[in-house]
Amino acid sequence: MNESNFPPVLSRRDAIRATGLAGATLAGMRSVHAEIGSSDVIRIGAIGVGGRGTGAIVQALSVPGSATKLTAMADVNPDKMTRGLQTIEQTIGEKDKAKIDCPEDRRFSGFDAYQKVFDHCDLVVIAAPPAFRPAHFTAAVKAGKHVFMEKPISIDAAGTRVCLAAAKEADGKRLKVVVGLQRHYEERYRQTLARVRDGLAGEIVSGQVYWNGDRPWWKSRLPDQTELQYQIRNWGHFLWLCGDHIVEQHVHNIDVANWFLGTLPIDAYGLGGLQNRDPAKPTQIYDHHAVTFSYPNGVKIVSQCRQFPGGEGKVTEEFQGTKGIVRIGEITDHKGNVLWKYDGPKRDPYQVEHDELQAAIRNDTPLNNAHYGATSSFTAVLGRYASYSGKRVEYDKVFALDDDLVPANLSWETPAPVQPEENGQYPIVMPATFKMPAAIKQPVS
Repeated sequence: MNESNFPPVLSRRDAIRATGLAGATLAGMRSVHAEIGSSDVIRIGAIGVGGRGTGAIVQALSVPGSATKLTAMADVNPDKMTRGLQTIEQTIGEKDKAKIDCPEDRRFSGFDAYQKVFDHCDLVVIAAPPAFRPAHFTAAVKAGKHVFMEKPISIDAAGTRVCLAAAKEADGKRLKVVVGLQRHYEERYRQTLARVRDGLAGEIVSGQVYWNGDRPWWKSRLPDQTELQYQIRNWGHFLWLCGDHIVEQHVHNIDVANWFLGTLPIDAYGLGGLQNRDPAKPTQIYDHHAVTFSYPNGVKIVSQCRQFPGGEGKVTEEFQGTKGIVRIGEITDHKGNVLWKYDGPKRDPYQVEHDELQAAIRNDTPLNNAHYGATSSFTAVLGRYASYSGKRVEYDKVFALDDDLVPANLSWETPAPVQPEENGQYPIVMPATFKMPAAIKQPVS
């Protein structure tokens, strides 16, 4: 299975979503990217300036030997920009303070604020909640901007189709795109994969990928806060914003499985649920998923992720081959004898992402992670459907679902897509009553 097998369809809702959440036009924006020379300043814009957004901005400003400036910012919450800017200034220090050129008139807030960033940048950092990334990515590509965006880049089938269409358009415009699946930029992973490709472990026949850890952050409700504001503040706890933690977090490990196998799964079967409920911290997402992905040639990848206290934390990937066992950074034979062990440099992959992105921009060399960013994000979505339904679900059939979790034309007056029950808790998906969405219909010509 490969990307050429995906149905070449784009529904009306997909098209609306691709143009932006507020329905604003992108007319008048440049259709191709501007050439950037080796000594030109790369102007950086930011969409979403929370913790990961500010971290990515600092890394973009810290590329060795690259002239950069932060020139525009956008976030639905103006207070986040103030705090984010302070964090950036403190982190980069006095010597690099001149790299910040982002006055108040280039700090934009609101749901349509992202569209105002593109006039002031060459490269945009996209790190708003996952729900919004398909719209933000598509708008950036239409505006002819290079992109760094966080993972996952989609949380449903509709968003995945939009992102794949934008990825193809980015190729046509020679735009450079890096997705924050940073294991692709870690030398330990790269060198392990090289040995796998050389056949040191033989043919890969199975594997296990894990992200087992504790519950993530949760923020208490503020006085006079609307339900929509509360949910966006706690976006990691709501399906329509994060896609559940199998998509938002475990995508890292699922992506490694796709990468090492060099293909995509055929189907998935699994289970999940919410075992640990804290009445003081309501959530809509599961706290555990266990999914088996079936790949071509009979290869099975067992996937586990959990977010609750207790138990052994485990975040890693392992594969079994006909000649040996693959752990990241080490390959042994079946008796435990070491065939190869990584002893190279340990560079920060979060920084390497930006180093290589800016090098590709300046040298105009091909670089577009959005293709595998979309398919890996969608593989995690496939796993979510397996655990929500308790049934085997097929990749191609789920890809063709009329599945769009994000409300169109979102504003602060929009009712939150999910409402709390009388006890203050949120409804949880139950396999016994869960229904798969219908397949999309071909658009009328």
